[in-house]
Amino acid sequence: MATEALPLVYSMSVPSSPTPLQGASNRVGSSQSHQQSPLDLLLLVFIHGFRGNDSTFGDFPSRLEHILSETVQHTLIESIIFPAYQTKGDLNTAVELFSDWLTTLTVEKEVAHLTSGGAAGHVKIVLCGHSMGGLLAADSIYAFIHTRPDATAPLWPNIIACLAFDTPFLGLNPHVFKNSANKVAEYAQGAHQTASGLWDAFRRPIGKSPPPIARLAGLLPAAAPVPAASSGRRRRWGPAAFTVGSALMAGAAAGVAYYHRADIENRYEALHEHMQYVGALWDKGALAERVRHLVEGESTHDIVFRTFYTLLSPTPPVDSTPRTFCLLPESSSDAFERFIPARNTLAKNEVHAHVSMFEPTKNDGYYQLGLEAAAVIRRALEIGAP
Repeated sequence: MATEALPLVYSMSVPSSPTPLQGASNRVGSSQSHQQSPLDLLLLVFIHGFRGNDSTFGDFPSRLEHILSETVQHTLIESIIFPAYQTKGDLNTAVELFSDWLTTLTVEKEVAHLTSGGAAGHVKIVLCGHSMGGLLAADSIYAFIHTRPDATAPLWPNIIACLAFDTPFLGLNPHVFKNSANKVAEYAQGAHQTASGLWDAFRRPIGKSPPPIARLAGLLPAAAPVPAASSGRRRRWGPAAFTVGSALMAGAAAGVAYYHRADIENRYEALHEHMQYVGALWDKGALAERVRHLVEGESTHDIVFRTFYTLLSPTPPVDSTPRTFCLLPESSSDAFERFIPARNTLAKNEVHAHVSMFEPTKNDGYYQLGLEAAAVIRRALEIGAP
């Protein structure tokens, strides 16, 4: 699939020299380090998720940049947002697009850093992905590791950490669909007039009757799968979409209804490509393998991996246990300690918590999230220090 050319960078700030925002510690480092040792450059690269855009993170990149600039010495901090991209088709296409963009960005930043007196190899990168942007970051890291000239070659770009924010690394919590079923139904009733026709078109290749909303949401058992009639991309993946009802609604609810980024496209092909992209969320084998690679990457390549997941308090009698948007790993697994709760007592439900993670008026854990994310990044810098 042809990809669109992207602007190289959408930067929250482009500090050619330390700015007042970078704080006292960096001001001291700036005046002394030119005499003692060159400054490092730390790039915080933010990647939005399904149907997100450049404004997904709000002011969070600037806040994280500010916290780090106040607490990390001899380092210039810069936050950069990966420009809005098409969340459709094969996830691998987005991975290739992002990897190419990051490679070009790194070259330009390293050249500029050297020109301004920095040292070679002192550009470090932290990838920060929200929702499916975390999957994109993880797969890009895997690609960079496995495209090195040989196993002993250092990793380049020099990625030191992967921070994910409410990324469903192991899938979405089924309770999301139970708690949001009424809202999904309301949206479905008020959707574009062509929506029902689109679902019919989406169904036709496998010859099934339109499933009711309750079945799509996982509230009723899914119908028995119907074998694919012939070859063809959309025929092969169509049955999986309808037999894994809750996973399909994950894309529909979280991606279309609640993100409010855009209404359902008015063409079958566009709908098919978007649902194919979200299809990565129900490939359980690939999800588990991705987490395993991230955990291994921390021990073999010093790439710190942490994911912050939204956590809502119980609301008895409806919900007697804490609620999450994402499924969590088993407590006995190596991945469990890398999943960090991000509490939100203001959100109405799991989906609202997911999409308002970077809105301080809707997430009372917003400021704590910034502090904890900064602590993880400082830890990554310490691990990678000579």
